[in-house]
Amino acid sequence: MSFREFFEDKIILVCGGTGSIGSEIVSQLLNYNPETIRILTNSENELWNTKLKFKKSLNKLRFLLGDIRDYERIDRAIQGVDYVFNAAAIKHVPISEYNPMEAVRVNIIGLENLIQGALNHNVKKFIQISTDKAINPTTVMGATKMLGERLVISRQLAKGKQKTIFSCVRFGNVLGSRGSIIPLIKKQIREGDYVTLTDKNMKRFFLSIVQAVKLVLKVITLAQGGEIFVLKMPTIAINDLIEVIIEEYAPKIGKDPKSIKIKTIGSRTREKVNELLISPNEFTTCYETEGMYIIYPDPQLDLDLSSFRIHVNGSKIILDKNFHYNTDDTPILSKQELRKLLVELNLI
Repeated sequence: MSFREFFEDKIILVCGGTGSIGSEIVSQLLNYNPETIRILTNSENELWNTKLKFKKSLNKLRFLLGDIRDYERIDRAIQGVDYVFNAAAIKHVPISEYNPMEAVRVNIIGLENLIQGALNHNVKKFIQISTDKAINPTTVMGATKMLGERLVISRQLAKGKQKTIFSCVRFGNVLGSRGSIIPLIKKQIREGDYVTLTDKNMKRFFLSIVQAVKLVLKVITLAQGGEIFVLKMPTIAINDLIEVIIEEYAPKIGKDPKSIKIKTIGSRTREKVNELLISPNEFTTCYETEGMYIIYPDPQLDLDLSSFRIHVNGSKIILDKNFHYNTDDTPILSKQELRKLLVELNLI
């Protein structure tokens, strides 16, 4: 089924719809003639700016001010909705460490409100957007995102006769998103003579906002319930990323790239040098398709085995020492490839 066939004339709720991922979901959905897209956020200012951004599509959009921690607001926002994308989250690691209960209230209790609202109003499909930080978490934010995945999958397995399909999509860092590393590097170049690096060996998975959302839309068309869709992403060495941005961006603001140094400051508390996108204990139910891996629920978790087999897509990942999906075992983009990517995305 094409995206137009899937989304045309549908009512869609995008929670966190004013953020980098959420607003791109809205932007791409508008291409497929939905009946209405409801954009929910708890920020009045972001809601107003998003309304200005999409001023040519106001007939298709509804701008909802509210918080996913408030079930009454969710209950009203979700009435009549066909599909829900949840991009609402506390996502900054240091802020979550200092305010752990706020991360719990948003990333767990807020998500549970959305799940319950989706069931109560017979939503067709619900997609939770997760992160690589959910794998073997070492931080509050990662732990809440891990539990968020478990909530979604558990509700799929224990929903009884209710028809809502619940699935997750998991990816790494998004290039150019608000609060991400590239705006920080540019700011340091503009304001000083060095850029900070926590560890010279640090590597991360990266994807552009547009690429990430295209795959998120593909995920909702494929979802049968209970899957975690893991997007295939290139690996970038953070030191290479900083060097390329210095070389390309410094001359544009009148600075000599040679005058900008890289200062290693040490890893933040609980920060990983390498990231995982699939945990080894997920390999037993992991399958590979074009552009993504799909992790299915363990059949022992009260999931009907015949249904599980029917819904499986892709080629089975063989559980052996040769398959790992982490930044230490995947090919790293060369500086030339990285430079080309950043230029194509208009990030430098």
